[in-house]
Amino acid sequence: MTAETTSILDRPEIRLGVVRGISYGLFGTPGEFVPQARALGAGLIRAYLYWGQVEPEPGRYRWDAVDALLEQLSGDEEAWVTLCSSSPWGTRVPTDFQPQSPARDQPCYAEFVRQVVRRCAGRVRYWQCNNEPSNTGLLWAGTAEEYVEQLTTFYREVKAADPAAAVVLGGCGYDVFSSEPGSPARQFFGHLADAGRDAFDLFSVHLYGDPAAVPDYLDTARQFMRDHGYLKPVVVGEHAGPEPFEFPEAMAVMQQVLASAFAQPPASQSTGELAAQARQESPERRAMAALYDRMGDLPPALQMFMAGCPPELEARRHRISCRQLVARTLLALAGGVRRTAYWNLAPEYPGPVDHQQVMHLLIGKLPLLGYRDGELGCRHPAADTFALLARELAGARAVTREQTSGPPTLHAVTAARAGRGPLLVLWDQRDAFRGEDEPPVTVTWPWPAATATVTDAFGQARTVRSQDGQLRLAVSATPLFIADESLPRAPA
Repeated sequence: MTAETTSILDRPEIRLGVVRGISYGLFGTPGEFVPQARALGAGLIRAYLYWGQVEPEPGRYRWDAVDALLEQLSGDEEAWVTLCSSSPWGTRVPTDFQPQSPARDQPCYAEFVRQVVRRCAGRVRYWQCNNEPSNTGLLWAGTAEEYVEQLTTFYREVKAADPAAAVVLGGCGYDVFSSEPGSPARQFFGHLADAGRDAFDLFSVHLYGDPAAVPDYLDTARQFMRDHGYLKPVVVGEHAGPEPFEFPEAMAVMQQVLASAFAQPPASQSTGELAAQARQESPERRAMAALYDRMGDLPPALQMFMAGCPPELEARRHRISCRQLVARTLLALAGGVRRTAYWNLAPEYPGPVDHQQVMHLLIGKLPLLGYRDGELGCRHPAADTFALLARELAGARAVTREQTSGPPTLHAVTAARAGRGPLLVLWDQRDAFRGEDEPPVTVTWPWPAATATVTDAFGQARTVRSQDGQLRLAVSATPLFIADESLPRAPA
């Protein structure tokens, strides 16, 4: 790493961020989204751009999406661009969307990267080479060796055009963390960590699944590097939940749907092909239609992910999402991560949502914001929780997981905040769907101030008095933020 890159990575503050989505301006006009993300307290903005989107023909560049992104940046936020090698003419698989694949000609790819980074003129702090390359076939149509070759080209050109920028390794996702040692996905990332060690600055992880597994996921990511004698900073490129695969009763049904919908391996998908498929009958749409026909008989833990589910299940899923957003973020920060990005900010484009797609069932309810009259004006409950978490962590320089004398499921995290009093967060890790129905546990915690402001993850606040230097709190699955500004403040 250069001295300039090191200074970026060593910045003391913690930043919470969001991912715009899997595309920006690819499915329509590149609209405004950075001010909306900033209003939630996001200090990091991640967006996707595609080779064919920026260079539709060799040597002819379209800068509308790139410039639209740059025009929204104030300089206070950090920008992260995932640059995807998908091109109708420049890549092995001719497509403008998915899967990303190796360049037909590395010098042509190098010139594309060079032009994009130069266009951004130092305003993008992080550049990522593709996304989740171990998800072969769906997101990367190539080998680990080919990814490293492309990553090496990418790194060289980014550093030549902007030496202060940091290069991010394509995200290490749930396919890696959920698989056994020696699995193809782990072998893939093992090769990247070995052969690509000199071609990236930051190791990106994607944190899905049980929030309690976050420390293990971070350990696995770092072990990839330790196995080859080095260690670089880990960042969270994506995190979100809940998703159906977290619930066994939901997955028992989902496996049948997936088997029917994808009896054949997924083919490459361009934006035009996706638009055409939305109007055609397909195995996927038939499988989803059959699922919706028996919606009322499905497990509630699956129904809550479906469009038009009962209101009480919709509300429960929102509450789970709020709790998990806090838990995942804090456990990642307590594990030494300093940059996180929530997946995702909003749907890819305004307009009706096609709920007869499997991906809608899997991730369709994760966005923080929705569209109203063509603008990002609809704010979901998790957006309020994200904003609350960003406010509570403002100025945080260190987040620490504390030992507790309570049940093993009790989590206690503290944050030292510059110019502010300390923050304590407590929650009891429980079954994601049913845990809120269990009675709270009583927790006592040392507290030198006379009172504390206790705010739950849904924004409900109250004042609690301490007794004999301790707080006595009823702690449930919902995280509690506990603070008092009369306590000694950390140096600014």
